Amino acid sequence: MKKWIGLMLSAMMAVQLNAQDNVIDEVVWVVGDEAILKSEVEQERIRAQYEGRKFDGDPYCVIPEELALQKLFLNQAAIDSIEASESEVLSQVDYEINRLVAQIGSVEKMEEYYNKSSMDIREELRESARRMLTMQMMQRELMKDIKVTPAEVRRYFKNLPADSIPYVPTQVEVQLLTIEPKIPEEEIDRVKTRLREFTDRINSGETSFSTLARLYSKDPDSAPRGGETGFRGKGFWVPEFANVAFNLNEPGKVSKIVETEFGFHIIQLIEKRGDRVNVRHILLKPQVAEDDLMASLSRLDSIADDIRNNKFSFEEGATLISSDKDTRMNKGLMPNPNTGTSKFEMQELPQEIARAINSMNVNEISQPFIMINNKGKEVCAIVKLKSRVKGHKATLTEDFQALKDVVLEKKRAEKIEKWIREKQKSTYVRINEKWRNCDFKYPGWIAGKAE
Repeated sequence: MKKWIGLMLSAMMAVQLNAQDNVIDEVVWVVGDEAILKSEVEQERIRAQYEGRKFDGDPYCVIPEELALQKLFLNQAAIDSIEASESEVLSQVDYEINRLVAQIGSVEKMEEYYNKSSMDIREELRESARRMLTMQMMQRELMKDIKVTPAEVRRYFKNLPADSIPYVPTQVEVQLLTIEPKIPEEEIDRVKTRLREFTDRINSGETSFSTLARLYSKDPDSAPRGGETGFRGKGFWVPEFANVAFNLNEPGKVSKIVETEFGFHIIQLIEKRGDRVNVRHILLKPQVAEDDLMASLSRLDSIADDIRNNKFSFEEGATLISSDKDTRMNKGLMPNPNTGTSKFEMQELPQEIARAINSMNVNEISQPFIMINNKGKEVCAIVKLKSRVKGHKATLTEDFQALKDVVLEKKRAEKIEKWIREKQKSTYVRINEKWRNCDFKYPGWIAGKAE
């Protein structure tokens, strides 16, 4: 994904490159009826420098070959009537704009950096996004029928040299039970009063919303950008926040106080565009008193003792008592969002949980501890180590799925490589004499060099 985003960004850099004096462009490759210009190669080289990318070879060989491959896929996509939908393109552009804003600091700074309006920047990114998404769709279409049988996995593993067998890191499954300490009404009132003061200061012109967001908002993602979220669809936010954000109609207007599972917010509309909206918000979170934390820890200590004494199971406690919505309906078992399974490598776990289970035995229950949950709230927790598979060289019995994924990826890569080599034979390619002295990944670009 990073590669595709980078290619989109290179379209932006064309503006800066074309502004240089006395640049004489030339055609360096022709693929089918599509030309690759020297300026395109320079744009990609500059982008690579910007991102710190290292090339496996001469950039003036690697980059034009990558651009040629893109043209092969896009040409086939046009033949097969494959094209990214407008909604997919807009979603990708929104993602890239939000990434740029996060990187540069604000929409205003982004516009200043590129010397363009955000509307013009969006339009320049639009076709780049369409090309990249269409290319990905074409590749998926080519690979859609590839499957792997158990026999193929066994044969692959049998033929692997001993020193090539992959190492599987230690993996664990963890069950979680949390309690959110009660927040006193006085603390909630304090937070709401503070937000009302912010609203009064903004409406009176004493200070700007973005300044207060930078100083006081507890949202680590948006606070550095003055509370700005970037363009988002309604499904991106929790319902309470989304309903208020999408009901704001006057840019600059500050909403009433909104309560969500993250805390309390005020929201200011920046711009609406179709089914997406860009807002600023300030998030404040009520603070948990030390006495309330200690009371919750004490309650969890009693719960853990009851489980150890077989009064009820950890699974029952997680289902009936836990405040963690993500695990409560799955008997406390934590899901790994990176893999779609319940298995974690130690570094993938929240630090507090990793520390708690580090020296635990399977089926052991931890002592109560304090952690920050995925909503940014301070909660009290106990965990149970459900399983641990120590790091080892892969085996068919324990790691069949991982090995199957390796074989599947290998077959996909072979399919794409075969397709490229066949496509080279039927596609007109002409390379400028000065750009031919290369060790190409796919030698078939030049007649007589194909293997």
